[in-house]
This record gives sequence, C-alpha cells and structure tokens, in this order.
Amino acid sequence: MKTALLSLTVMVGLSACGFQLRDHYQVPQTLQQMHLQAVSSMGLEESLKQRLLTAGIQLVDHNQAGVAQLRILSDRLDRRTLSLFESGQVAEYELLYRVDYQVIRDGEVVIEDNVEVARDYQDDPNFALAKTRERELLVAEMRDDAARRLVRKMITAFADNEQ
Repeated sequence: MKTALLSLTVMVGLSACGFQLRDHYQVPQTLQQMHLQAVSSMGLEESLKQRLLTAGIQLVDHNQAGVAQLRILSDRLDRRTLSLFESGQVAEYELLYRVDYQVIRDGEVVIEDNVEVARDYQDDPNFALAKTRERELLVAEMRDDAARRLVRKMITAFADNEQ
C-alpha cells in the first residue's frame, strides 16, 4: 500500500511540473504524415528521418495533396577563429552549423526558418589525425542536434498555428 501511494505521489508530482520524456511530442494532426526533401547533406537527412520517425511522424515517399513537405534548403558548416597560439597558429575554433528549411502545405510555405548549432573546438597541430576524427564526431553530433531542434521547432510552430 505504501509503495502504491508513493508511486502515485511521484507520478502526480512529475505530471504537475510538466515532465515529459525527451523527444516525445504531441504531433498535430496536420503533421501525422510528411514528405522530406533534403538537397544537400546525407548525414542530416538520416538524422532528420530518425527524429521524425521518433516523434511519430510517418514519412511518405512522394509529395501528396494535404501532406506537409519539409524542404531542407541548405546546410552549412562555418568556423570562426576564437584564439591563437603564440606562434600564430589557430588554437581554438567556433564551429557554426546552420540549416535553412521550409515547411510547405498545399503548395503554400507555412514555415520558413533556420536552426543554428554552435560548438567550440580546440585544435592542436601536434595531434592532427586525432583532432580531425574529433572534429568529424563533433560535426555529426551538431547535425543530430540541429535535426532534433528543427523537429521540435516545427512541431511547436504547427501546434501554435492550430490553436
């Protein structure tokens, strides 16, 4: 009896504070099915497919009437120098990953927005091979983070438009 009461108290407390599992969304009816059109990055497209399916959005192969279309316009990775070694070589970069996208429904652009992800990256010319691999992993993580943010922003925008 005490265990049941404690469990009930914890569940009520968690639901009262708005706790939700990560990447669990209430997908609006208008986004139950979606067509994904990505023009550039294969890595981003795979991350987006995974995030959309996890969110409960069914992906369709061809753009159909009444089905929303997520169009990735561009994705790019830029870097900006943050600090230098005494020798003048770059010691630290800021990597900026940006994705520009549109959501189209019934031939009309409903959402046109972008997502940016930034990370700091410390470079060391003495460990060039290891640092190259580290940067590749960091960029893959940034793509996944951008895909998660994009899906969250899109679902939130559609939910706000339906209210």
